[in-house]
Amino acid sequence: MRDLLQGKKPKDFDVATNARPEQIRQIFQRKCRLVGRRFRLAHIMFGREFIEVATFRANHQENHGGNQSRQSEHGMLLRDNVYGTLEQDAIRRDFTINAFYYDPSKNQLFDFFNGLADLKAGKLRLIGDPELRYHEDPVRMLRAIRFMAKLDLFLDKPSNEPIARLAPLLKNIPPARLYDESLKLLQSGQGVKTYQLLRQYGLFEQLFPALMPFFTQSADNFTERMILKALSSTDERLADNLPINPAFLFAAFFWYPLREKVDVLKNEGGLNNHDAHNLAGNELLSLLCSAISAPRRHTAVIRDIWSLQLQFMKRQGKQAQKTFEHAKFRAGFDLLAMRAEIEGGEAIELTKWWHEYQQSNESQRTALINKQPRKSSGKKNYRNRNSHSRRKFSKPNAKKGV
Repeated sequence: MRDLLQGKKPKDFDVATNARPEQIRQIFQRKCRLVGRRFRLAHIMFGREFIEVATFRANHQENHGGNQSRQSEHGMLLRDNVYGTLEQDAIRRDFTINAFYYDPSKNQLFDFFNGLADLKAGKLRLIGDPELRYHEDPVRMLRAIRFMAKLDLFLDKPSNEPIARLAPLLKNIPPARLYDESLKLLQSGQGVKTYQLLRQYGLFEQLFPALMPFFTQSADNFTERMILKALSSTDERLADNLPINPAFLFAAFFWYPLREKVDVLKNEGGLNNHDAHNLAGNELLSLLCSAISAPRRHTAVIRDIWSLQLQFMKRQGKQAQKTFEHAKFRAGFDLLAMRAEIEGGEAIELTKWWHEYQQSNESQRTALINKQPRKSSGKKNYRNRNSHSRRKFSKPNAKKGV
């Protein structure tokens, strides 16, 4: 409804009714399935798509016994299935601009909290006491950032003030849910603006705590520059209706932290480059998944993209063609090209070589392989520019080859 009021084409419609989930299933029978324990919904199959239907809710404090509503010790709603009326449901919505209801049978718009005026004024405002609403569901802080970036809104002062203080509440949210929210934030087409707002409100560190040791006061080291470049590229691809993969985004985010950790494992742990990469990758992916539970299909792609950065350096014999035929070659090459813009030096030479290799025929590729420049004997230093202190990592037991 909000998109229609702004003259935009809606991506989807949310349907709400006074019918209970069980009643909806009884009407649609095999075409309906009920999902969710925390918030019970009906999914109605419509061809290959499904329509999500919610039942009007009432305030959880109006629960008259039973197990339909439950809160954690931090005030977060763990179960919220107290049913009510249209007016009661509106009170429970998060922001005024999300509390519009439209009755198609009467062509009537319901706006209980002056959301239309807020939308016209560019204001984002929580319904009710902001502190209480953030405690009920800390993800509302992330939703505030998403709406601010996507709709170019400002957050009113009462809704704005508690966020930095309450940001740690996000640690109580299941990592799988935070993963979904991170994709909505960073793959919205406004990734750069969203990232800047997340940093401003102290929310980025709640999603990616493992990256924080690699940030600097100047906000201009390799890690931070790569994050901005990866998000900018994602925004451009979305604007051009090109496909995106979240695995690439996270591979880019963690590339320079990976390189720093590899250096530590090699210099202090005595590991070879290959083993150091594997161990560093395992540790960083473990940290990523403990905060936002990235599925295995994505962590496997992240590993492939990282591994390709090593393979790009091996261009002798049949190795170049083998690398070129890798299923994730294009994603790996895109990261290499970004590295070239940030690092310069060897990454530029590798990017040019692989770009030419892609455009060449078989005989031209053989010539490219034969006329490669000699390897530099100098030691490559991947440590972040503007890094003021050595990162501390657990040392592996070199004797055991861990």
